[in-house]
Amino acid sequence: MSEPKRIEPEVSVDEGGAVESSEPRQRARTMSRKEMARMFRQQAATGGLDPELKALMAELDARRPKTRADCVEGHRPCPFVSCKYNLFVDVNPRTGSVKMNFPDKELDEIGDTCALDVADRGGITLEEVGAIMNLTRERVRQLETRGLTKLRVIADDEPRSVPQLDEDDE
Repeated sequence: MSEPKRIEPEVSVDEGGAVESSEPRQRARTMSRKEMARMFRQQAATGGLDPELKALMAELDARRPKTRADCVEGHRPCPFVSCKYNLFVDVNPRTGSVKMNFPDKELDEIGDTCALDVADRGGITLEEVGAIMNLTRERVRQLETRGLTKLRVIADDEPRSVPQLDEDDE
């Protein structure tokens, strides 16, 4: 049986320089703690992880960079998806849920995997940020506005809580 043929999406650039694709963007997928726990229980019931995979994971953990200086010249795409600067997954510190930013792609298929590498390049457009984080340009603009508002409040030393700041966004 032959392998299915991969169809590349048609990509075009309009007059304003915006990139348009004929393929719809795959939305991010979030896994809750309960869902992850269920998955781990199922793995344990079926015999757990392969010993070779466990050895590979232990080796990767030993090579994990400890500082940015260790990471700058590291392998790209960055294999350390548990790093807080990795763009492949996001972990919500409050709930512990994991969001797969690119559920339809493998790690080596995304262009930028480290937020620190993107920051080192300097300023980029909202559209470029959206493509890197799998968000729309408008959502990136909303997040930028919200973050700047929170920074202004901190700079003004107004004693306000995060819920009050979120209330101001609405």
